[in-house]
Amino acid sequence: MNLLSKIMKQREISIVVLIVVFIAIVGMVNSKFVTGKSLLLLVESAIILLILAVGQSFVLLTREIDVSVGATMGLSAAVCGLLLTSGVSGWVSALAVLAVGVLAGLFNGLGVAYLRIPAIIMTLGTLGILRGFMIILTGGKWIEDIPNYFKKLSGTDFIGLPLPVWIGLVILVAAYLVLRLTKFGRYFYAVGDNADGARLIGIPVSKVRVLAFVLSGLSASVAGLIFVINIGFVPNQTGSGMELQVIAAAVLGGVSLNGGLGTVLGAGLGAIFLTAINSSLIYLKIPAYWNNAISGFLLLVIVISDSRFQSFLANSQFKKKETAEAEGGGQGDEATL
Repeated sequence: MNLLSKIMKQREISIVVLIVVFIAIVGMVNSKFVTGKSLLLLVESAIILLILAVGQSFVLLTREIDVSVGATMGLSAAVCGLLLTSGVSGWVSALAVLAVGVLAGLFNGLGVAYLRIPAIIMTLGTLGILRGFMIILTGGKWIEDIPNYFKKLSGTDFIGLPLPVWIGLVILVAAYLVLRLTKFGRYFYAVGDNADGARLIGIPVSKVRVLAFVLSGLSASVAGLIFVINIGFVPNQTGSGMELQVIAAAVLGGVSLNGGLGTVLGAGLGAIFLTAINSSLIYLKIPAYWNNAISGFLLLVIVISDSRFQSFLANSQFKKKETAEAEGGGQGDEATL
């Protein structure tokens, strides 16, 4: 039991267990949900949200928030579509799109870190600006006629997994290793945990915050690229509402809104779990107009249940420690007598 408690206290493992249990329950209702093809489609569907959640995690770890990621993704997709339909090569278009994300993140970061604008206000303003730019660039129209060579990238497989999935996995693993193994990666946790203390020991707090927003913007631009690859056209509302899903995925995966706690691996798993919840409603044959209400309800139930379970494990561990200390103290008293 002690070993099981230690394992389940690892947030990532508990999320994996919840995903498996949830998929199994839905699979008992509709067996088509647990086929290999359906599960692969689930992972493919989660990749954009996963990439956005990884980028958002850097911001959340520093105790900030970025609600402009959906707009950054939408503008990035629009820029990509416009360049490709104008005859610009795929590589040049991709670099231009990444630059859009970096500039959007830099704009947010400088405003928050140096102008002291609250992150929620700064990124809400950026959201409006980027949405406006997108409408101006596209004239409010959808971008179609994306070159076939670009759309075919979504069907490029390697060891059974499509290219977009590999891009998402590489980003996830790279971010995890940076945060876990590098000294600079630990700065994000230190800033979110205690910014004043981090500043006193020489950590460049403002620069870390700016970099966190830049990484969030960069991840949103990558998500925009993958959106164009997967969908093959760009609607004028691309990315709208994604910011709430992204934050929910990261928090579901254990990234704290109070900063300094969580991992990008957990955020990635949270994105997969959130996508599984949304996808399951189709297999359960629930009318589409119920989707948002049921998804939100299930999300609350899962988060609250997991939080209570983690508290139960922590309390059990604390009680065991107290009992052991009491027994040790009693034995010491007997020895003294």
